[in-house]
Amino acid sequence: MIVLKLGGSVITDKDSDETVDEERLAALAGALGGYDGELVVVHGGGSFGHPAAAAHGVSRTDGTRSAEGVREVHAAMKRLNDRVVSALAGEGVPAVPVHPFSLAHRSREGELSLPVEGVEASLGEGFVPVLHGDVVVHRDEGATVVSGDELVVSLAEGLGADRVGLCSTVPGVLDDGGEVVPRIGGYDEVAGYLGESESTDVTGGMAAKVRALLDLEAPASVFGPEALEGFLAGEEPGTRIG
Repeated sequence: MIVLKLGGSVITDKDSDETVDEERLAALAGALGGYDGELVVVHGGGSFGHPAAAAHGVSRTDGTRSAEGVREVHAAMKRLNDRVVSALAGEGVPAVPVHPFSLAHRSREGELSLPVEGVEASLGEGFVPVLHGDVVVHRDEGATVVSGDELVVSLAEGLGADRVGLCSTVPGVLDDGGEVVPRIGGYDEVAGYLGESESTDVTGGMAAKVRALLDLEAPASVFGPEALEGFLAGEEPGTRIG
């Protein structure tokens, strides 16, 4: 079973509010249409969730008690999720939406709790659950952002995923010469290469991805869109983490 994340920067134009990269999304959906194994898809916020969250000062650590703010961020992510689910369905993928706001929460310490029983049941019935970055209730903080990367880790651990993939705008984690780092065994190996995202990103960018994936038991790969078919076929493109 695969847990796959489609990065928000991959499926949207992060420099233009609420703009889907239709051509890219269609190509990714086409690749997924040919996969016949168990699959959970997670997508990032891109130009939908990140601007809405930033407008309300919400991040993974900074919360809001504005119900209007929560509704606006969640609604933006639902709009993107609708587009992703529709694109997948158009390629024959039995995709169904799963909204983390209704499932997950954070403890006072910020630890994420994501029950996976419903996702597991969906897989058992032949569906492809499609989750997304979202806001979640955070004890003593109101609501904070949960990133797609966090969801990937929780799902992979809770479901016992065999493989994890993060489809990014770059062909892998890049070193300071712009070359793909083939394998990362510890964060210190690449700490100097991982900078901030150039677009609005309230979830931590590549550094957060690497930190999260290093905690997984399942093999994880970060790769570009053109490598998705190879990954689904069992290859390990891009950067292997862990």
